[in-house]
Amino acid sequence: MDADIIVIGASPAGLMAARNACEKGSSVLLLEKKEEIGNPPHPANSFFKGMLDKCGEVADPSYVVHYLKGMQIISPSGRIVEVETPGYAIDKTKFDRFYAEKIMKTGVDLRKSIEVHDILRDGEKFSVNTSTGVFRSKLVIISDGINSKMASILGLNTMKHPEDIAWGIELEVRARDLGKPKMFEYYIGNHAPGWKTTYSPRGGDNAAIGAYVRRCGKDATPYLNAWVEKFKKLKGLEELEILRTLSGGDPIVTLPNEYITDGIMVVGGAAGQSGIGYAMRAGQICGDVAADAIGKGDVSKNALSEYRKTWEKEFRAEHYLGRIGLETLRKMTDREIDEMVAVFEKEDLSFIHGSSVEQAMQVFAFILKKKPSAIWKYRALLRNK
Repeated sequence: MDADIIVIGASPAGLMAARNACEKGSSVLLLEKKEEIGNPPHPANSFFKGMLDKCGEVADPSYVVHYLKGMQIISPSGRIVEVETPGYAIDKTKFDRFYAEKIMKTGVDLRKSIEVHDILRDGEKFSVNTSTGVFRSKLVIISDGINSKMASILGLNTMKHPEDIAWGIELEVRARDLGKPKMFEYYIGNHAPGWKTTYSPRGGDNAAIGAYVRRCGKDATPYLNAWVEKFKKLKGLEELEILRTLSGGDPIVTLPNEYITDGIMVVGGAAGQSGIGYAMRAGQICGDVAADAIGKGDVSKNALSEYRKTWEKEFRAEHYLGRIGLETLRKMTDREIDEMVAVFEKEDLSFIHGSSVEQAMQVFAFILKKKPSAIWKYRALLRNK
């Protein structure tokens, strides 16, 4: 045995799974194909405090480049819903390296520049065939991202709706004072089918703008190009210096499906678990259950099912409500989106709190009180589109 547990992929979820399993006494080998952790980074370079709270972590100044007050959700005609909630624009490379250094201090054996080719069962063990040889373990955790090859090789259909991966392109840009505002801006409407375009201030002259779409193929370039031109007009910019282009996928509403089998666990984007904080919490659950299974000498699917049970208890409702919301948005016309946003415009939404189900009920009650007819806009969900 090279380790009790082999983790494939140093994503935020993989890093958390490795750390928690190691802290509970398992020997852990983490294999990462990149030569440098976090390079190139994933375009997910911002999050809100509430997301990080899910996994009990605190934002570290070493990777935060700009602190924000909250977000503005902007409709096609320019109506604005403002939500105050602490947020962070981050250096994703520094973020990944911050956690990589933390997990190595716990005893995780992290090895880079190793590409995994195959996973084979050898009796009660697993042989992980890589570019540098074969590694053996009692259990394997797969965290190799949205395009997980290993999960596919093992025949696991990890997402219920893989067609709903949100594919996006993000530009890191520069213009005078562009990064100084204190609010994220999310633009919704049919200019970005199924999701959004974004403006994320990153301090000083730097910002990030992006386009994320669903069911439009993997190349979001046409939507991004149109957004760049519109953004320049909105902000009164003649020139916009492009520093870097990043692209990737987000399993925002794909919903997890099969992500456990005998001796195998899948976590993070590879399992359809979206959002940095949410995926990190899923990794913690995964690592804890994996270490417990190793300790008991039982890595069967049944023994590992505690991972699914715990994840569903914490996140199932939130993910399903999120899917309902974004599918409704995808099917709405721009006019319907404008009318819906108008219900919340200039309203104090600080009353919304609690679990995702409680928040949904509070929003529903608010709509009924302010404009009951707006509830009919949600019938867009039933459209065959």
